[in-house]
Parts: sequence; structure tokens; C-alpha cells
Amino acid sequence: MAGVDWTESTMNAAGTKLHVARAGRGRPVLVLHHETGTLDRLPFYDALAAHFDVLVPHHPGYSRSQRPDWMRSARDIAVIYRGLLSELKLGNAALVGLGFGGWVAAEMASMAPADLSHLVLVGAMGIKPPAGDILDAAVTGYIDYARAGFHDQKAFDRVYGAEPSGEQLEMWDVCREMSFRIAWKPYMYSQTLPHLLGAVRAPSLVVWGDDDKVVPQSAAKRYLEALPNAKLEIVKACGHCVDMEQPEALARLVTTFIGRE
Repeated sequence: MAGVDWTESTMNAAGTKLHVARAGRGRPVLVLHHETGTLDRLPFYDALAAHFDVLVPHHPGYSRSQRPDWMRSARDIAVIYRGLLSELKLGNAALVGLGFGGWVAAEMASMAPADLSHLVLVGAMGIKPPAGDILDAAVTGYIDYARAGFHDQKAFDRVYGAEPSGEQLEMWDVCREMSFRIAWKPYMYSQTLPHLLGAVRAPSLVVWGDDDKVVPQSAAKRYLEALPNAKLEIVKACGHCVDMEQPEALARLVTTFIGRE
């Protein structure tokens, strides 16, 4: 999007160097990316930055952030990000979590339920689906796994190219290895998280693609049951990666929900 000026920095958190991109102004919005990592620039990020002060950190061990050998859980990442917000003096931020990033956002909300303006979970992992299973990256090739996130394969091609680069393939492999380190048993969900979300009073928006092949839609129902003030939006003709496949639609939902300042 024209006019969006991103700055990039490296911040130290728990002895780990985090890559953080930031743009826009207004209410602080922390966007937490997928388990497949993130590209540096995405239309969804630009659309949010037109209305909010948007921060996109790369998770520890993913994309351009350093890998901490000690890290063993998604909740560890949530603690690091709570510290990051505190260091930047960004209280009462809105959290937008995508896939695995949704799990991290939910953990953050459970830790400090009063220090949160809004919670948006998009195809979020973190809760065991009552029906079906989260797609296992260990038995799915990393290209096939990334493609499984899209309803329309032409949308995948627009984002990554019909033949993803060698650098991208290597990045997916690095991200997958990190996920196995911190989210293996049980795979991509927490047995305790559903019981810890009851204290969250901030408005919550749960968004799911109607053709999510990665996280069954039954998990959305479980999040709605666990969060006291939540509503559900289904995006039609869309897979797991709503932010990349339907960026305009998701940006409209999020912007309307959080509210422009």
C-alpha cells in the first residue's frame, strides 16, 4: 500500500535478538504471524498500518529472529512478547494472532487479561479441536503444508510464487524445526489454555476461513466457549491463511472490530 513507511529494528528480549517491523500510528496493534514464518511485507500488514501503530515481530526461532536454544513452549514466546510491550511502554495493545500466532496471542491474553484492548484470533492453534485434528507438519512436506493453508492455489502463487525460492524453502524448514521444539507433545495445542481464558474480558474476534485444512473449524467453537466476550466471523472461499488469501476482507473485519482512532 502506498504511503506505508516501515521501520525495522532488532530488539533484545530474554537474551534473544528479535526482528521487529513497525509502521503506522494510533492504537498499538501487535500482529503475530503463522508457524510458517512471515514475509517482510504483506498487504494485510499495510492495510492495518493505515489505521494503527502496527508491530510485527518475528517469533524467536522463526524468520529473521534469533533461535533461543532454551525455548520449549509457545507460552515462552508469549512471555517474551509481554516483556516487549512493557519495554516499548505499549499498554492496552490489541493482539492479532494468525494460526500459531493466535495461540501465542491467546496465551498473552490469559497472562494479563486487564492489559489488552482487543483480541483477534485467526485460524488459531492452541486449543485441541473437538472434532478433527490440526494438520501435522511432520508428515506433510513443507511445500504441501504451506499450500494447504490456501483455498485457492492461485492465491498461494501470488504470495510465494508458483515455484517458491530456495531461500523460502529453507525458511519453511527452519520454522518447522522450531515448531517441533516448542509445540510437539501435544502437537500445536495446550491442554491448559482453555481453562485460563475465562478471565479475559476484552472483546474477542474469532475468524476462520470456511475451507481451513490446517486447523478444523471445531476449534473456533472451543475458543468461543472459553472466551467470555467473543464473536465468530467466517470468511468464505478462504483457507487457513486468511491474512494472505483474503487480506482486504480480514483487514476490514479487524479494523471495524478494533475501531479507528
